[in-house]
Amino acid sequence: MSTRNEEERERLKEEYKEHYRRIKEAKERLRRAEQKGKIASALNNMNADNLMESVDEFLGKVKEKVSFAEAKLDVAMDSLDEDDPSTAAGKVKEEELNEQLKKQKAKETLKQVKAEMGMLYSEIEKQADEIRADKTIGLKKESDTNKGITDND
Repeated sequence: MSTRNEEERERLKEEYKEHYRRIKEAKERLRRAEQKGKIASALNNMNADNLMESVDEFLGKVKEKVSFAEAKLDVAMDSLDEDDPSTAAGKVKEEELNEQLKKQKAKETLKQVKAEMGMLYSEIEKQADEIRADKTIGLKKESDTNKGITDND
């Protein structure tokens, strides 16, 4: 008789597990449906004019910084082409040293411009992150996570 009770208990246990699985799946479908509804609502409420204005402002800043960096690069390249007045004396070794110094200075300037371009890129990324609105959809509320059913097998 105890084997019959054990079998019945195991059968009921499996039924409960299946029941809880179906509840969990239904809750997940409900959560996804609510999330889709919130997304659709947010898209309907979005103001395209404000979004375009902020994007245009962002692009203006980016263009300004890129043109500034390009101007610095042009100045650095022009400094390579200019002749140093001390080389006109005709001293070969001094001329070679000056050319090497110019080349080194130009390389350093180019490295600095490249570093600034890297900082520009990170600044652009930072500004892009600032433009984005705070995420309100899909955030888990603490009360929702505490309400979940725990399955103790």
